[in-house]
Amino acid sequence: MSAEKRTYGLIGYPVKHSFSPVMHNAAFKYLKEHKEIDYDAEYRLFEVKPQDLNIFLDSLQKQNIYGLNVTVPFKEKVLDFVKFNSESFYIRQIKAVNTIVNRGGVWMGFNTDIPGFLQHLKENIELTNKKVAVLGAGGAGKAVVYAIASSKAKEVLIYDTDKGKAKGVVSMIQSLFVDVDVRFVDAIEKLDILSKDILINATPVGMKETDPCLIKEEMLHKNLLVYDVIYNPLETKLLKLAKKVGAKTCSGLGMLLYQGKRSFEIWTGKKAPQEVMWEALSSQILTR
Repeated sequence: MSAEKRTYGLIGYPVKHSFSPVMHNAAFKYLKEHKEIDYDAEYRLFEVKPQDLNIFLDSLQKQNIYGLNVTVPFKEKVLDFVKFNSESFYIRQIKAVNTIVNRGGVWMGFNTDIPGFLQHLKENIELTNKKVAVLGAGGAGKAVVYAIASSKAKEVLIYDTDKGKAKGVVSMIQSLFVDVDVRFVDAIEKLDILSKDILINATPVGMKETDPCLIKEEMLHKNLLVYDVIYNPLETKLLKLAKKVGAKTCSGLGMLLYQGKRSFEIWTGKKAPQEVMWEALSSQILTR
């Protein structure tokens, strides 16, 4: 690759809502100012239609792209494009990628969603022996369920409109964590949230103002922790409803920070300036 400005970014559809550029560009600027890197870098949004994915991936070198985050709907679709190594442990387990990097002309794949989500969730609740309900079995859902099961949760119930996806996640977790009771249900009501300690939304439902709330108020209780992986809007309809019943709530902003920090370190080989990244995210929220 040439010595031009290095380009990084987020690929998905849609991506216009993303806060990632402000966070990563602040980090690149900080490292350049402190002479930890000797190149200019820019993090951009790449909104790619699903039918154009292969064309985009084939053009990465021409665009001087060194690394990418991957979001909906491509976390599973880029698997065939990347190589794995010992650092790619999570990908081998869950078959979902959220970070890729060019190393010597070879695109390597990683998943920083799992450790990023887990770090943020553990700041808010102890997971051992907890009963958890999860909405979604896509790329984010798989990462969430894997993270929970690896932390010795007692029970995990999964709902997804795509029963095949939900069954696939259950089979994966059962093969990896034999002590965790993990099942899929074919209706949201069967999640039995009133008996759970944690409810997690790992779907994109809630990003749009017109999106419905998947959960009814009577399904929630005040001793619940409700976690939504969505961070824009910061407070989804689900989180508003959870607050109404007195439940503890968490948006996905912490997960964004922690997974982004790990992605940044994979790309640069440098320690990410976490406080700088958090300040950038906080400023972005205040200006909205």
